[in-house]
Amino acid sequence: MSEVRIAAEPRTEFGKGASRRARRAGKVPAVLYGHGTEPRHLNLPGHELMLALKTPNVLIRLDGVDKDNLALPKSVQRDAIKGFLEHVDLLVVSKGEKVEVEIPVHLIGEVKAPGVLTQELVTVAVEAEATHIPEGVEFVVDGLEVGASPTAADVKLPSGVTLTTDPETILLTVSAPRVEEEPETGEEAAEAADEAEAAADEASK
Repeated sequence: MSEVRIAAEPRTEFGKGASRRARRAGKVPAVLYGHGTEPRHLNLPGHELMLALKTPNVLIRLDGVDKDNLALPKSVQRDAIKGFLEHVDLLVVSKGEKVEVEIPVHLIGEVKAPGVLTQELVTVAVEAEATHIPEGVEFVVDGLEVGASPTAADVKLPSGVTLTTDPETILLTVSAPRVEEEPETGEEAAEAADEAEAAADEASK
């Protein structure tokens, strides 16, 4: 997978006030950790970071960090209402290193009518080499019939990628469509009421 280069600058001010000032200046506070190093506090350009995070498990090359500057996003905090980035935790990785991540599962095709498809797993956890993490995997559902329930083990992964999700976890189900009971007509409702009343009278004798 490709790398995204982002300029990083050391963060020397801390606390909520400092974080608000950084965000007003278009920066996002971040912490870079891993490989036994001391956590490094950074400010990253908000727009570039937001664009980078649109790619799942994006590799970020931090310009301005002298060593261990290749990282994966591990925790992203967003404002609950406005959605802007508030803080990001980054994990140091290196070429050849294995990491565990979650990748999206994209369903392709259509199940056999009249089946109704429900996707139970939208992501699967895998172990992959840090610089070769797939952006996602596809699962073809064409022809699946009512009653089908493939599991995570049925997902075909690229070479070198290992499934860490429980292989027996249900990936999706194909069920029969629900049949709505037709509402009773006025005449049917009246007949039902008469029958209920007659039954009540009989029971009271």
